[in-house]
Amino acid sequence: MKKYLKTFSDKCIACRICESTCSNLYYKENNAEKSCIRIMENASGNAINVCNQCQTCVAVCPTLAIKVNAQGVVMIDKSLCIGSYMCVAACPTQSMHRHKDLLNPFKCISCGACAKNCPTEAIQIVTE
Repeated sequence: MKKYLKTFSDKCIACRICESTCSNLYYKENNAEKSCIRIMENASGNAINVCNQCQTCVAVCPTLAIKVNAQGVVMIDKSLCIGSYMCVAACPTQSMHRHKDLLNPFKCISCGACAKNCPTEAIQIVTE
């Protein structure tokens, strides 16, 4: 069983409520750079970037700080992380993030808070 966020970019209106929800939930501030979900606006429309739980980062972590839980969600154990950021470099979707104010990389853990607050249902929590 795998839990992840399913996105529908065609429904996204770039209101950025998802980014705000995420950064406020995890870092207690409204800061898109500290959001695990990112909205990108371009000429062809909006794109929603979020971790798809592919597990590529797990294999490159030198301290085994990145593991997959029973729901198939990739999790970072901050107590084991040394901040090598190899996971950030290896992420094929650029969904593993770093911020100058934070010691460890961060990513979406499919908590679903953004999906609950999305006014257009462009983000949905899915379990397969």
